Amino acid sequence: MVLAGHRISIPYQYLKRGAVASLSAGEARCTVTASQPAVRTQPVPEIHRHPGGRGMGKPVQTGTPQFWPNYPWKQCAYTCRSKGIGIGKFFSLLIALVITILVVASYVLSWGRQDLSQPFSAPTSKDFVLSSNLSSTDRHSEVNPPVRSSHAQGGEIHLTERRIPDRIELEQYEPHMFSAIPRNFLQSSRSPCWYVEYQGKDRDDPYKTNGYGLYSKRFRSIFEEMRQGFWAKMNLQEGNRYRLRCLPYFYIIGQPKCGTTDLYDRLRLHPRVRFSAFKEPHWWTRKRFGILRLKESFYSRFPLEDYLDLFDLAAQEIQDNYNKDKGIEDDLLIGEASASTMWDNSAWSYFYDNVTNTEPPVLIQDFIHAFQPDAKFIVMLRNPVERLYSDYLYFAIANKSAEDFHDKVNESLQIFDSCLQVSSLRACAYNTTFSNILPVRLQVGLYVVYLWDWLSLFEKNQFLVMRLEDHAVNITQSMRLVCNFLRLGPLSNKEESSITHNPASNSRRPEDCNLGPMLPQTRQMLKDFYRPYNQRLAEMLANNAYLWET
Repeated sequence: MVLAGHRISIPYQYLKRGAVASLSAGEARCTVTASQPAVRTQPVPEIHRHPGGRGMGKPVQTGTPQFWPNYPWKQCAYTCRSKGIGIGKFFSLLIALVITILVVASYVLSWGRQDLSQPFSAPTSKDFVLSSNLSSTDRHSEVNPPVRSSHAQGGEIHLTERRIPDRIELEQYEPHMFSAIPRNFLQSSRSPCWYVEYQGKDRDDPYKTNGYGLYSKRFRSIFEEMRQGFWAKMNLQEGNRYRLRCLPYFYIIGQPKCGTTDLYDRLRLHPRVRFSAFKEPHWWTRKRFGILRLKESFYSRFPLEDYLDLFDLAAQEIQDNYNKDKGIEDDLLIGEASASTMWDNSAWSYFYDNVTNTEPPVLIQDFIHAFQPDAKFIVMLRNPVERLYSDYLYFAIANKSAEDFHDKVNESLQIFDSCLQVSSLRACAYNTTFSNILPVRLQVGLYVVYLWDWLSLFEKNQFLVMRLEDHAVNITQSMRLVCNFLRLGPLSNKEESSITHNPASNSRRPEDCNLGPMLPQTRQMLKDFYRPYNQRLAEMLANNAYLWET
């Protein structure tokens, strides 16, 4: 059953790479446009070892789903050709069948559970049925009052405890990581560093196989700079060469479109702070699984060594500053600012567990905690309603408008609610399939869900949580909070001025500003959706500013 005019988005696993599919009521066809070669039809292709022998090997896979078992579609395609049915028509019919099954399953799940308290009233909502039939000028006047989602019973969000995996279980998932990172770090540095013997050949390019350098041309100049002093910085002992390896002392872990870029640009001006070679390696959440771009097929995994390479310049400076004879400790702090670290666990179902409608058995923070139980984390948050609109304007490619955003919000609310009717809140927040098909990233604004899981491992005093709204109003006060949290000590007036007086980074593009604000109806819908989450967040942080009611 397909609603009139309703457009259906299909996860990338089911289509050819670059394909776009749509199915509308009254049309007896499914059109497919492909601009790139077909990718593997399994969600997780075979992962090859990284070139150069530094790869982490194949991931642990249990029960990987086979969407096309034994490839029966090939035999069907051959039969269709022999009977005069074109291969294009065959695939169109096949994809149409898949779309129909998914749509029917979605609506069965969302409408067949009427016994749940306060069900989502999709059948009676004009927003979901008729909005795509209205003109852009009339659409906003036909919007119904927002309906309450079924997960917020009595306006409360119930957060449950999660099972914490032990070190043995984590080591089974990522054995190379545990063999490469020691349990103890050098006492001479505040940043977690250690020496390893360099096994490469004399004068070889140490970054020749680094995935970041191979992946993007814009990173190659960075690696060229890193090559210049690499051999001179080697530590020679008894004829062997050793290099200093480091992990970050602190992480800026989120959230996207909440001011993390501006904080990063200011903090890296501090004389005692050094960051990774570029702002967002996304290694913990994506690159170590072979995810280069979201909603694309998997590539070769980036091994741990590729990530550690990004801190080589900082490690070399730490090594230079340490004076063994005088026992002077280095106080440089290494940071990393991937805004996906707090929330993105999209790869877990492919690598760690394949059971549907379940919660992830392990999260990113489990691994970070195993190696760095004393790490520090900075979290930048923003009114989730405004964050979502900013996220839409930044990532949407074409046909951006307040009306289009309204339609996408409506569809996302329905999809997310259908998940909540059959799964737990945590399962839906980390659900890979739903993340892939949501038209807008609604789940990123569920701050309390992610922060709750981080606090299940780390102490509250290891986090500095700030609001973008406060940072924008008083940058000086905001940066002083950060420096105090990291125990960086006071700055001179000149140093502080150089950090705080620069213009804001990564602000909204002029062409996006011309689109104006979101529709009032859209804003109200999102405020109603996020309100119970914000209330729980304000309670957790003991700060009503996180209600975002003004």
